[in-house]
Amino acid sequence: MSNYKLGLDYAKEQDQNDDLSHYRNQFHIPKDKQGNELIYMTGNSLGLQPKATKSYINQELEDWANLGVEGHTEAKNPWLPYHEFLTESMANVVGAKPIETIVMNTLTANLHFMMVSFYKPTKTRYKILIESDAFPSDKYAVESQLRHHGFDDKEGLILWKPREGEELLRYEDLEDILKTQGVDIALIMIGGVNYYTGQFFDLKKTTELGHKYGCVVGFDCAHGAGNVELNLHGSGADFAVWCTYKYLNSGPGSLAGCFVHERHAHNKNLNRFTGWWSHNKQTRFNMRDEFDVLPGAEGWQLSNPPILSMAAIKASLDMFNEVGIKKLTEKSRKLTGYFEFLLKQLGEGTIKIITPSNPKERGCQLSIQVKNADKNLHNKLTEAGVISDWREPDVIRCAPVPFYNSFEDIYILAEKLKSIVC
Repeated sequence: MSNYKLGLDYAKEQDQNDDLSHYRNQFHIPKDKQGNELIYMTGNSLGLQPKATKSYINQELEDWANLGVEGHTEAKNPWLPYHEFLTESMANVVGAKPIETIVMNTLTANLHFMMVSFYKPTKTRYKILIESDAFPSDKYAVESQLRHHGFDDKEGLILWKPREGEELLRYEDLEDILKTQGVDIALIMIGGVNYYTGQFFDLKKTTELGHKYGCVVGFDCAHGAGNVELNLHGSGADFAVWCTYKYLNSGPGSLAGCFVHERHAHNKNLNRFTGWWSHNKQTRFNMRDEFDVLPGAEGWQLSNPPILSMAAIKASLDMFNEVGIKKLTEKSRKLTGYFEFLLKQLGEGTIKIITPSNPKERGCQLSIQVKNADKNLHNKLTEAGVISDWREPDVIRCAPVPFYNSFEDIYILAEKLKSIVC
């Protein structure tokens, strides 16, 4: 903290010395009606569009126009194996092996497909453990799985809760739950980075705890992929899912990613829903062969992929390939640390940061509570040219994304916030 300094000159100097600052110019930055760039702090909800995305999509549109069905094999980027063009890059982003990684479907659909395979309840061991303030879609999904298997969706759900007066979760409380109820828990399904507090969970520690008590462990990494170093393979998790439209900048509602640990790669006996795209590629178009599942995460595909969405993902992943997640997270820590430093200048009596102060326990998002504030504060920030994110009951989420946010962005944001609350 002591390395940061006040003043606009310091922020500009940091941007001048930033090796990644030129990437900002490779993104479309939203502007106000007067043409001034807005301070965009919601990459944790929807990442900005890379300028290259249009050309990547246009390439597929041109090949479709000129080649028709032949584009499956003759396009510049042939459509039949198109998902394979994304696999290695995506694996690098989430810290997995290519055999463990696939881009397919959408986030909650992937979560359900994973639970088909990895939630295997019995009469005595059927409960699911999630964090108490999980993203609502995750809660809805696991509740519906409980109901689908004939269990009560309230009695079968175990919540890992923060202690009274606290916002963050403690691992010792998770272990206490497992000591007393572990024999009842079939699945632990945690958000890798909590959407509300921004707490980045120790995936390896969580997995080891779960496996120690015989539970299957999976993660929803929607707020982690492209934001933190997940190291999914090293975590030992059984599965993970994530979307690509937040930190991975692939566009609204774009396809999602899925991880299945390689120890499950050749297990053909795992229960799963199947479709022709999970069938052996060599015989897929013979049409009348018996189902022959592909090894690895590819074996969970169902349908041929939507190429236009994958083209947008490819545009973004090519940028991640250039930089690497390690350099991005290094800059992210500097940006977020600087933001934290400036917020603390406003005084703890005015602002409370509920996100962990330890950089290893968070990504770029800081969740801010402002004393005696309501959504009017967020509205005033919006009017001042800041796009941030309000979450009930009293939190503003801001995410300085290293690809396109600058130190100057953060300085201006802090000044605007100061003018409103002080």
